[in-house]
Amino acid sequence: MATFERASPALKEILLRIYNAEKPIEVDHHLYEFGSVEYYIKSSASEPFTYLSISTPLLSQGVFLSYGLSPYTLQMVRDISIDALDIVEPPTDGYQLTLRLDFSKLPHDKESLKIITEVSSVQAVILSSQLKEMLQNVNSWDISQGMYKPIKLIYHPREPFYVIRQPQKIVAVFPMRFKDHSDVIIATSFFQELMDVGSSGKWAKVPHCNWSPIPPPELIGEPFEDLSTNGGFVSFDISSHHVEGKRLDKTVWSLLNFYAYVKHHVKCTRGFIQRRMRRRMDSLVQVLEKSMIEENGEIKKIKGNAGWKKMKKWMRLTSKSKMIKRRYHDFRKKMKRIRFRIKIHGFARFRRRWLTMPNFSSSMGYTQLKNNN
Repeated sequence: MATFERASPALKEILLRIYNAEKPIEVDHHLYEFGSVEYYIKSSASEPFTYLSISTPLLSQGVFLSYGLSPYTLQMVRDISIDALDIVEPPTDGYQLTLRLDFSKLPHDKESLKIITEVSSVQAVILSSQLKEMLQNVNSWDISQGMYKPIKLIYHPREPFYVIRQPQKIVAVFPMRFKDHSDVIIATSFFQELMDVGSSGKWAKVPHCNWSPIPPPELIGEPFEDLSTNGGFVSFDISSHHVEGKRLDKTVWSLLNFYAYVKHHVKCTRGFIQRRMRRRMDSLVQVLEKSMIEENGEIKKIKGNAGWKKMKKWMRLTSKSKMIKRRYHDFRKKMKRIRFRIKIHGFARFRRRWLTMPNFSSSMGYTQLKNNN
């Protein structure tokens, strides 16, 4: 799952431990994150180098990744530190990138912590660089060669999104899926609010946002399983203005973390609603407790779960008469259904003719005996 932090906390901790050691230490450690990202850190006491290998799902299987990592991605990794970082060719088997780190060439000040943090975020650099290549060429696509076909990008296996190239802009579409119906309601209201805020004049320079419960026309022809959602589709229009200078990095990271932003908002909103409901219930229990007066006139104080149990008991007692009336009403309805059954035309005549009990007469007559006495 996407995270708000670029750097891996666990990887950063290991690299800092190696850097702060007084002498080279032995490290041979595999680190797994998000179920699909793997780091292999190897350090030997006999040499001053530390090797870091990374295996990560690539963002897309499109034209940019036909031959592995692009030169643009590799150059971004080299720019982290020209003196202390080298790219090993070929990388370790099973990994896409292997770095050789020489911590002895790092400056002994706050700059070293910054470089180690950037090295720990190399997986985010790989993913961001691929999307940056697409957005940087927003005005250079040859639309006449059929470049309207959507490109499916996968940051997380269950959270794909699409990038559609159009004249003078790129459209990013996010199919939204949620497990709970309550999450769908919260997210839908959030998307509608996002559209209202984005259409205001104050936020005129931000990418235009649109939400629709049905797929946009640009995704016509895509597999049905990719378009079956319960949260609709959110799209952003990325123009050349949004990829200039430092805006490019912010735009890319916001798109890659959009799913995480939405899930974080839904989780916080659900927690806020639950807290408000609990506080409301507590206040209601207090009001009911104050209304419960014992025979001696004292107020009965009940705390915790006892208050809730007492409240339910009180509600049952107060609604007892209503329950009796309701049950009596239901009983009367059942009796009416039994008494007034559906009448079938002609059934009475059929019953008189065929379902009447015959009159039996004895074949032996008898004579009343008279008493002569």
